[in-house]
Amino acid sequence: MALKLADFKTDVHNDWCAGCGDFGILNAIQMALADMQVPKHRTTIFSGIGCSGKTPHFIKTYGIHTLHGRVLPFAQGAKLANPDLEVLAVGGDGDGLGIGAGHFVSAGRRNVDMVYIIFNNAVYGLTKGQASPTLKLGMKTKSLPQPNVNNSVNPIALALVSGFTFLARGYSYDVRQLKDLIKKGIEHKGLAFIDVLQPCPTYNDINTKEWFQGNDNIDPATNKVMPRIYKLDDIGYDGIVRDESQITGKMAGALEKSSEWGSKIPTGIFYQNELMPTYQERISARIPNYVEEPPAGQKIADGEGKTVTNIERLLSEHRVD
Repeated sequence: MALKLADFKTDVHNDWCAGCGDFGILNAIQMALADMQVPKHRTTIFSGIGCSGKTPHFIKTYGIHTLHGRVLPFAQGAKLANPDLEVLAVGGDGDGLGIGAGHFVSAGRRNVDMVYIIFNNAVYGLTKGQASPTLKLGMKTKSLPQPNVNNSVNPIALALVSGFTFLARGYSYDVRQLKDLIKKGIEHKGLAFIDVLQPCPTYNDINTKEWFQGNDNIDPATNKVMPRIYKLDDIGYDGIVRDESQITGKMAGALEKSSEWGSKIPTGIFYQNELMPTYQERISARIPNYVEEPPAGQKIADGEGKTVTNIERLLSEHRVD
């Protein structure tokens, strides 16, 4: 029986603030899973701490609400233990690029076949609106006593140099484009990162829905409103690596486009490289039966609860004579 969008919705009360971009991201994830007919028992959503951390409560699949900044280690561990799972990790910009920045960089080096989505509103929305790592230098949102004193992190650029092999940006109020980006991220062979720009109607009074719509961004030549958000597809941008000789140029293009901000903000796929072996492929090169007998599929005890695991080979490989 075909899965419907409603099959991925729970009855858990959602207490996000009215107008929050989290709703659009949640809908996009549910729509992507329904479109792809991903079996619910084969899907696991991991989250960190923050407003976005509640996401697994609202998606009717397996869900794990983990620790602050630690969503990626949990998610990667599950994927490596059971490669048959579709694993999505979600978290806020503070969660993933603040306390979780070290895990973010290390995840890029591994290239585990999964998706990581950051809900990016430039503030710590759950803890009264402090500046997150993505808030621009000198910006003063409503709860800051003084303008932000730190430079901001460019999530796409950081992911690029860390080794992520699929880099995209979406906008929470463009749910259909975001749904398509999530589907492409799931289909990608390797570690996919999607940075989702979103308003925080409670604490970020600068990057509002109206700001993204460009209500204050007037073209002097035509005197018309110019939306800040535009799609890379509309300008013919192509970030897909098809040959190793293209890697440097495609990376440079992604870095240049991801740095655009202010009057024009691009969304879409900035970079995609499936030539890099995944972590699962690297493990399989050392353990030939890894995919057929992954850790989560191995029997560890008999009917009486006695261990059947034999670690003699492991011990012999690490013996120091």
